Amino acid sequence: MKPGIAARIILAIVFAGLVFSPVIIKRFAARHDESKTKLDLATALARHGFYLQEVSQAAGVNFLHQAPTLDPRLNHIMPQVASMGASVSIVDFDRDGWPDFYVTNSKEGAKNALYRNMHDGTFKDVAEEMGIADVNRAGTGVSMGAVWGDYDNDGYEDLLLFKWGKPELFHNDAGHGFTRVTDQVGLPPWINANTALWFDYDGDGLLDLFIGGYYSEDVDLWHLASTKMMPDSFEYAKNGGRKYLFHNLGGGKFEEVSEKVGIHSRRWALASAAADLRGTGHPDLFIANDYGVSELYFNDGKRFHEVGEQTGVGFAPKSGMNASFGDILNQGRYAVYVSNISEEGVLIQGNNLWVPEESTSGDKLKFENLARDFGVEIGGWSFGAQFGDLNNDGTLDLYLTNGYVSLDHNRSYWYDFSKIAGGHSLIINDAKNWPAMDGRSLSGYQTKHVWLNDGSGKFVDVAQAVGVTDTYDGRAVALADLWNQGVLDVIVANERGPLLIYKNTAIPENKWIEFDLEGTKSNRSAIGAQVAVFWNGQQQVQEVSGGSGFAAQNQRRLHFGLGKFPHVEKAVIRWPSGQIQTIDSPAPNENHVVKEPS
Repeated sequence: MKPGIAARIILAIVFAGLVFSPVIIKRFAARHDESKTKLDLATALARHGFYLQEVSQAAGVNFLHQAPTLDPRLNHIMPQVASMGASVSIVDFDRDGWPDFYVTNSKEGAKNALYRNMHDGTFKDVAEEMGIADVNRAGTGVSMGAVWGDYDNDGYEDLLLFKWGKPELFHNDAGHGFTRVTDQVGLPPWINANTALWFDYDGDGLLDLFIGGYYSEDVDLWHLASTKMMPDSFEYAKNGGRKYLFHNLGGGKFEEVSEKVGIHSRRWALASAAADLRGTGHPDLFIANDYGVSELYFNDGKRFHEVGEQTGVGFAPKSGMNASFGDILNQGRYAVYVSNISEEGVLIQGNNLWVPEESTSGDKLKFENLARDFGVEIGGWSFGAQFGDLNNDGTLDLYLTNGYVSLDHNRSYWYDFSKIAGGHSLIINDAKNWPAMDGRSLSGYQTKHVWLNDGSGKFVDVAQAVGVTDTYDGRAVALADLWNQGVLDVIVANERGPLLIYKNTAIPENKWIEFDLEGTKSNRSAIGAQVAVFWNGQQQVQEVSGGSGFAAQNQRRLHFGLGKFPHVEKAVIRWPSGQIQTIDSPAPNENHVVKEPS
C-alpha cells in the first residue's frame, strides 16, 4: 500500500472516531435539537402566534409525582384506583409580584413542593423551610390538591390542602413560613376529597371554603373495612363523599353549613368551580361528578338551589373530571367546559362545552352543549383543562391534558373495564369483582390538545405544532405569567410523571393587559371580582377564581389578550362587595395593580 493511501485511511479512521464519539454525537444531537426548536418556534409564531417550550429542567424544577399505595386488597386494580393526586396551584405567597406555585405528591411520606420564583427564570423549592412539605405522613392520608385564599384578610394567601385523608389549613405568616391551623378552624377529621375552592358565597367579605368528597368519608383507603367502596353505578352513583361548605365566621373559625344552605349531594365529585353566571352578584357553584351528572347550584346569597337539570348541564350522565369557565365568544357570558372520556371504538362520552343560550338569562338561564360544533369534544381520557389567551389575539384558547393509566403500550384493559362497567350495581360496588389490570394500559400514552379559538365559534387543535408533544398521564393544568412578560405560561402536573413547565413565546405584535386586584370591603384576595375589558368594539369578562379545572388554580392576576393595534376604551371592575369601578383608557402591555376603593 502506498504511504499516501495509508495516511488517508488512517486520517479517515481518526476522523470517523472523532465524529462518532459519544461526546461529538451528543453535541451534534444538541445542535440538531436546538435548530429544530428554532425552526418549530419560527413556524409556530408565523402560523399560530405562539410557541410553548418545555423548560422545567432549565428552570430548576425537577419534580416527579408519586402515587399512593393503598390497601393490599386493591392491588389487582391499584394503578387505576391510585391514579389521582398530581396537582398544581399558583400563588404569590410572599407578595413580591412574581408567581410561585405549589405541587402535590401522593405517596406516603413523599414531600410536596413550593417553588419560589427567583426572578431570573428559575425556581427554588422552599416547601421544607416554609413548613408545608412533609404533609403525607402515615395515618393522615395523602395529598390530592391545594387551593390558596386569604381567609383572614391579612394580605397573604393561606393554603388549603385537600387529601384522601385529613384536610389541612396552613396560615401564611407574612410570607416567612406557614402555621398549621387545621384543628383551630374546625375542619373534619377525614374527607376523601378531590376538589376544593375558596369563594365568598354570602358576600360578607370573608372567604368561605367548599370541599367535595369523592369516596365516602367513612372509607379509609389504607385499611378497608370492606371492598364494597366503589361506585354503585357508572351513570347515577350516589354513594360518594359528602360535600362540605365551611362558612367563615371570622377570627379563624369556620362553621360547616352545607346541609343548612341546600347542598346535600353524595355524587362522586372530581372538580368544582364558582362564578357569577347570572349577574346577580353572587357566585354560583358548578360541580363535575364522576359516574353521573354534573350539578349546578344557583346561589341567592344565603342558600343554594340545584338547577342542573333545568339548565341542561345535568342532563346526561358522564364522567365529569374538569370544571372551568371562559367568555369564549367575548359576549360577557361564561361557558363551562367539562371533560369526560373518549376512546375510539370503545366509548365516546365526549367533553361538554356548555354555552349559554342567547335568549336565556337570570334564573331562566339555560345551556346547550356546543363542544362538537366548536371542535373541542374529543379529547381522549380527559382531565384538567383551562381557558386562557395563549397567543394574545383577544380570544380565549383551551389547553387540555389527558391520559389515564399508561403501562403496556401493546396491551389494553378496556375490554375487562367495559365488562365491569356494564355489570349490576352490586358487582360494580365491590372492588374484588373488578378484573385485574395485570400491567395493561387504560387509555394511556395520549397526545394532548391545545385548541386555538378563532373568535367565531371554532377551535383548532395546534398542540403538536406549538411544542406540546408529551404523552404523560396528565392531571392538572394551571396558567400563569411566570416570567412577567405579558404571556400565559402553562404548568402541567402528571400522575406518576414529571411536572412540566411550558414557557410561552407569543408574537409581540399582539398586545395584552393584566389586572392584579386587592379587595378592601370585599375579601382581600378579590376572589369573585369580575373585570370586563372593552376594546376595539368588543368586550371580554373574566373573574378572579379560588380554584378551577381539575385539582388546579390559575394565577389570581387576570390576563387579557388584545390583538394588534388595540384601543382600550375602559375596564369595568365589579367587586364582590357590589361596588362598580371604571378605569378609563387603561394602558395596554401593563399589569394594573388595583385596590378596591374604600
